[in-house]
Amino acid sequence: MKQSFFALFFLLSFWTFGQKISFNIKYSEQLAVFVFIQNLSDHYPENVFKTAFTQSKYNTQKYKDLIVKFERLPIDYSYSFDEYPYGSKIPMQSRDILKKNLIETNNLNDFKLRSIGILPNVTLQSISEIISAFTPIYNELIYIPNKHQFEPQLKKISMYSREKNMEYYFQTGLLFYNSTWDFSIPFEIAMYPLPNSMGFTAQAFYNNFISAVQTNLKDYTGFFSVMLHETYHILNDEQSLAVKKEIAKNFKDNPSKYSNYAYQLMNEALATAMGNGYVYESLNGKTDTNDWYYSQYVNLMAKKIYPTVKEYIAQKKPIDKNFINTYIRIYEENFPGWINELDHIMTYRYILSENKKDFNRIGQMYPMRSSEESETQITMLSLEKMKKTPLTKIIIISQNHNEKLNLVKSQFKELNQWSFNPDKEFQYKILLDDKSQLLIINQQQSPIETFFANSK
Repeated sequence: MKQSFFALFFLLSFWTFGQKISFNIKYSEQLAVFVFIQNLSDHYPENVFKTAFTQSKYNTQKYKDLIVKFERLPIDYSYSFDEYPYGSKIPMQSRDILKKNLIETNNLNDFKLRSIGILPNVTLQSISEIISAFTPIYNELIYIPNKHQFEPQLKKISMYSREKNMEYYFQTGLLFYNSTWDFSIPFEIAMYPLPNSMGFTAQAFYNNFISAVQTNLKDYTGFFSVMLHETYHILNDEQSLAVKKEIAKNFKDNPSKYSNYAYQLMNEALATAMGNGYVYESLNGKTDTNDWYYSQYVNLMAKKIYPTVKEYIAQKKPIDKNFINTYIRIYEENFPGWINELDHIMTYRYILSENKKDFNRIGQMYPMRSSEESETQITMLSLEKMKKTPLTKIIIISQNHNEKLNLVKSQFKELNQWSFNPDKEFQYKILLDDKSQLLIINQQQSPIETFFANSK
C-alpha cells in the first residue's frame, strides 16, 4: 500500500511539473478607474489619487456626488464554504468577482454582461456609469502623465517574468501546498501606475493578481516575491476539501496548547516563507536581510519555519503531518508567550457586545485582523455560535451583569469553578479546551480601552 502511495505521489509530481500555467501581464483601464474611484472616498486615507483629484478642476459637486453614490452602492456580498474547516477557505466576495470581470473584459458593456446575477442590474448600471464618467478624469490626471514611464515598465516586468520562469514558482507552490489547478485557466495579472510612491500594493484572488506599481520601480525581485506571496495564498485556498480536513485534523490532534494559534498564523507565515523567503532568495541569490512582513508575528515565524520549507521544496514533498508537527514545535519552542499577547491573538477574534461602538474601538486598538466575527446580542444562541469557532473569544458585558455573566458561565465548562462579583468591573482570561483564549469583560463605567490595556 505504501509503495502504491509513493508511486502515485511521484506520478502526480511529474504530471504537475509537466504542465505549464500561463501568466498574462497587462494594464486594465477599467480596473484602474474602479480602484481610482474607491480611493477618492472620504473613508480612504490620504493617497496620491485623492491628492491629484482634489487639486484638479474636477473637484466639483457633480463628481463629489458620484463618489458618494459609488461608495454607497451595495456591492459587497459573500458566502462561505461551510463544508470546509473553519477559516480554511476564503469566502466568495462579490467585490473581487467584479474586479475580476473588469480585468477580463474589454469594455463596460461586456463587464455588465459578465456580471449579471452577481448584483442587481440597477447596481451594475450605476457602477458602469460612474466608471465611464471617471475614465477621462483618471486618464488625464494619472495615466497620461505617467504613461511614458509605466508602459516601458510593464514590458520590463513581463520580460522579467519570462526570463525568471515565474511558472516554475507557481508549480513549486502547487506541489508544496498539495493543491490543485486547472492549467487551462491562465493567471491574469493586472497592473496600473502608482505615481509619487515609495511602495506598491498587491492583492490576489481567484486567478487574478492586481497591483498598483510605483512608476520608478527598480526592484523587480522584491515585486515578484510579493506577487508570488499573494499567489501562494490562492494555492493554499485551492487545496481540496480532503487536504484541508487532513491539515485541520493534524493540528487538532497535536497535544500542544499552542496548536490553535499556530494554525491561525500558518497561512500568512507559509506564504511569507515561500514568497519573501524562497522566491526572493532564488531570484536574488541570497536571502532578504530585511523584515519579510510588517507583522512581527508573521515575520518571525516565517523566518523560523523557512529552513523546513526549503527542505520540503528541495525534496519535492507536500505539507504533511510531520511538517505540521514540526511547525507547531517551532512555534511552541520559540514563541511560547505569543498566546497571551493581545496584539497576536486579537488578529483572530469573535466579539460579543451589546454596544456597537465597541467593535470600532477594538478595531482601532487592533487594526490587524485576519478573521473577525461579531454580534450585538449575548444569548445562548450567540454563545453557541462563538464556541464553534477557534477564534479568540471576547465577551463584553455592560448591562444585566449578573444575568449575562451567569449565562456565559453556564455555556463554558471551563468556567465551572469560576466565581465573580457582577457589581465590580473586571476582565478575566482563560485558555479553553479548544486552545483559544476567552476574555470576559465586565464593564461598569470605565472605557473599553482600559480593560485591554490592563489585560495580561
